[in-house]
Amino acid sequence: QVQLVESGGGLVEDGASLRLSCVASGRSFSTSAMGWFRQAPGKEREFVAVTRRSGAVPIYLDSVKGRFTISRDSAKNTVSLQMNSLKPEDTAVYYCAAGPTTISSQLTNPGAYSYWGQGTQVTVSS
Repeated sequence: QVQLVESGGGLVEDGASLRLSCVASGRSFSTSAMGWFRQAPGKEREFVAVTRRSGAVPIYLDSVKGRFTISRDSAKNTVSLQMNSLKPEDTAVYYCAAGPTTISSQLTNPGAYSYWGQGTQVTVSS
């Protein structure tokens, strides 16, 4: 089993920054890929970013490229999401996810992830 604990959400103004963090505990082989998804009210869960233990180039949702940066400390089994230039449309519950697959074509699909955090609310006011 893998447990994921997120932190760092909050209420900020348009253009501000936030940093989300996620700590994983448990079986490290199950966390080859660690990433972030988000879900706004009335919408489906959406892929945001993912990083792989192999060091392959991170993958980002097009609308966050250049604003969000995902990073990973494999020794500590943590993943962070630095979010700059936040917009009201970034408002959502953000979830940390971990899974064993590292196949790029699968990594944007929530079904590829075996473990999920409890979610942290990010609200961006206009």
